[in-house]
Amino acid sequence: MSQEANWRARTSRTLRIVDAFVIVWAVAGAYSIRFGLDSGFTISGQDSTYVWLSIFLALAWWLMLGAWSTRQSRILGSGPDEYKRVAAASLWLFGLVAIFSYVFRVETARGYVGIALPAGLSGLLLARWLLRQHLSVHRQNGRRMSRLLLLGGPSAIVHLAETLVREKHAGYIPIAAYTPGDSSPSKELSGIGLPILGHEPDTRVILDAIDHCKADAVAVTAGVQLHPRALRQLGWELANRNVGLIMAPALTDIAGPRIHTQQVAGLPLIHVTTPTLEAGQRVAKRLFDIVVSAGLIVLLSPLFAVLAVLVKLDSPGPVLFQQERVGVEGTHFRMFKFRSMVADAESQLAELVDRNEGSGLLFKVKNDPRITRIGGFLRRYSLDELPQLFNVLSGSMSLVGPRPPLPSEVEDYEQDVRRRLLVKPGVTGLWQVSGRSSLSWQDSVRLDLYYVENWSLAGDLIILLRTARAVVGGHGAY
Repeated sequence: MSQEANWRARTSRTLRIVDAFVIVWAVAGAYSIRFGLDSGFTISGQDSTYVWLSIFLALAWWLMLGAWSTRQSRILGSGPDEYKRVAAASLWLFGLVAIFSYVFRVETARGYVGIALPAGLSGLLLARWLLRQHLSVHRQNGRRMSRLLLLGGPSAIVHLAETLVREKHAGYIPIAAYTPGDSSPSKELSGIGLPILGHEPDTRVILDAIDHCKADAVAVTAGVQLHPRALRQLGWELANRNVGLIMAPALTDIAGPRIHTQQVAGLPLIHVTTPTLEAGQRVAKRLFDIVVSAGLIVLLSPLFAVLAVLVKLDSPGPVLFQQERVGVEGTHFRMFKFRSMVADAESQLAELVDRNEGSGLLFKVKNDPRITRIGGFLRRYSLDELPQLFNVLSGSMSLVGPRPPLPSEVEDYEQDVRRRLLVKPGVTGLWQVSGRSSLSWQDSVRLDLYYVENWSLAGDLIILLRTARAVVGGHGAY
């Protein structure tokens, strides 16, 4: 096996070492903080009990991470599953310790547990994040990827291949395609540059193709013309060859919490729940918006004053720019921003139509001559959008949501795109953390619709954290 092909074993070994280091650091640190160590490092009495408890706890914690499959290569580098498993394993362990202490009336120092758990869990999650960044760098260069044979209909194969090539951090690289039952030449398939290894709906022929291309896994997608019995036999043979089997249904932009698998008569049926923002969720989101926006307004009030003075001194005109935008369910509102263009920018718009670099309904000019000197700085770091916190406080916007569109854009919306109006527009959103102005119209719509379909408060928190990184970097804004 080549060094590159053995990345799974090396990564798993690295994780075991890193996990052990973090756990020992957390447990030893908790012990030393709670009980202390004298100059001679002598331990006696109750302290000796906690020494043995610390050794047991560290070993059990390390084993729990393995039992929860936190080091499996298929969950590394992409998605929240790795973090969820690390957290679940840690919380289960300390929950069992608490139950044991209660049932057998064993006194456990709360300070010791209160330090070990948060320190260890935070350290484990941080270590996993750092290793993920390292792995992502390798994957962007085409290394440490799983070689994937795509099995299905031409259009489904093209869609899956393009998605995986675009999202390299997921760790899958399509190397070949197999279209059982469809021998007609396809212009779609020729456009993605994957070799077609066959069309026969026969398990033995498919297995020969897998051996030929040395695939690490097989992705069965929509349009596959195989009898269920043949597909089951294929799964058995792949298991014998230690080749992964991935089912890729024709569901796009559906987040995990909305997907539920139920066994019915031996059939794994996938249920997709309807996206709804229930009354409790709306209240929680609104309370979150009020508390955070009010806090940020108070905290950033000195910055507001400084920016207002800079805008006023830089060019004549009002400090704030007000523009009519479309909010939830088509309602109109006035959106506030720090003015980043000359006062008569709207009247000069017609002269710049030929220079439009945006796609779809978006109007963007990379080197817009209407932008003032301070305006360029404000836009680069999104400081011009800070007054939108008042829109959030008043209820016309949310901290996180789709991009607030202009009325002229909404007039040209297709029916599907109008689903963006089901939730309040946001100061930031997936569009902000995924490229900002450099996004195409299609990508902007796709990200906004994904947010509408899969909203969650935890997702909002993650987007806000990613926004801070995107704003500091200043990439994609103009």
